[in-house]
Amino acid sequence: MNNNRSGLIPQEWELLYSNPLQSAEDVAEFRMESARSAAEGQKANLVFWCPEELPADVAISWRFRPIREPGLAILFFSAKGADGKDLFDPSLPRRTGEYEQYHHGMMNAFHISYFRRMWSEERQFHTCNLRKSYGFHRVAQGADPLPGVPDAADFYHMLILKKGSSITFAINDLQVLSWEDDGAAYGPLLAGGKLGFRQMAPLIAEYAELSVYGAQPEGGDNR
Repeated sequence: MNNNRSGLIPQEWELLYSNPLQSAEDVAEFRMESARSAAEGQKANLVFWCPEELPADVAISWRFRPIREPGLAILFFSAKGADGKDLFDPSLPRRTGEYEQYHHGMMNAFHISYFRRMWSEERQFHTCNLRKSYGFHRVAQGADPLPGVPDAADFYHMLILKKGSSITFAINDLQVLSWEDDGAAYGPLLAGGKLGFRQMAPLIAEYAELSVYGAQPEGGDNR
């Protein structure tokens, strides 16, 4: 049972995947791309992929708490390899953490940057950005309500809702941004794919209670 379901998630959608993110065993099947010293710059920016395949219409819920700044936190979703390949297809070039590989590499995805405290302009005016790739298209932006580390009292509930051509992002059920994809201006509609957490060094943060909701596949069961 999941007791943290947001009222923004359609009532008819069911819990398809749940992970407490509490131990090494919980993420044993996740894939890590890059885990290096912050001194190595972009190569130190880890990406941690969940192995589950997402449905086209999906709600992704997780909890986030920043521990140490500066840094940047991103969630990738609807991520697939070029030409519709699985993101982990061995024919794709190896990804090693550099940001360009994820927006101008052999993959397509959305990503939401929801905790941006890296450069001075981001610390002075906090925003959340939704981007669509291939390319570096910023398609929506909203004010970031998250406090800085000294005032972060607890975990914050993050939610991405992708339904049809619309995408909504909310924090603690407060809508931060929403966007309608016309499937033309920034490439065709994206569906399915995988999700992954990206974190820019030297940020330290905690994550918990990853949940994926969607329409139950015919003949499937909850996991």
